[in-house]
Amino acid sequence: MREKRKVRALLWPPLAVLLVLAALSPLAWAEARQPVYGAGPAREPTPPPATAAPTEAPVPALARLWPVGVRPAVVRGWDPPLTPYGHGHRGVDLAAAPGSPVRAVAAGRVTFAGRVGGKGVVSIELSGTGLRTTYEPVRASVGKGDEVAAGEVVGRVETTGAHCPAGCLHWGLRRGEAYLDPLSLLPPALLRRAPSRLLPVLT
Repeated sequence: MREKRKVRALLWPPLAVLLVLAALSPLAWAEARQPVYGAGPAREPTPPPATAAPTEAPVPALARLWPVGVRPAVVRGWDPPLTPYGHGHRGVDLAAAPGSPVRAVAAGRVTFAGRVGGKGVVSIELSGTGLRTTYEPVRASVGKGDEVAAGEVVGRVETTGAHCPAGCLHWGLRRGEAYLDPLSLLPPALLRRAPSRLLPVLT
């Protein structure tokens, strides 16, 4: 009898410890699953990703006139390529007969006036904008470094081949290496067609 009591006395403390641990383990698991804020960077909530700021500034509508004519027809519109070397149309084609004067749409400085691939090209950096307009095919009447005013004639449309059989001016716009829509330089008043006017019938 005494031996059984001794055995019970020896087994009771470890059993009590095991019972206490078993009772506390669900609480420990529950606490471990709760997020602990402020206990260190690994447990702090992750803030939502910041919205990326736009990298492309809008194009200012600073053109004072169309480069050719008053309201020329857009033969082919701007179609930006998906990749830097992909297919697309990096500008707009404006209907213009050979010999038509080509004017600077805004004030700037001529950065190039010469031939590229057999075509005459004039490029003008618009003052204080970081934008460059290009005109082709043009027989230039200005040279590199010339300062030009809005509306100043920079050349005349050359006869073209396959690009525009009926005659046109290719007008482009760039900021750095990125091509932009040159029509975005035009304010709404220049983009709208003039209202129709009824003329008197002469008999």
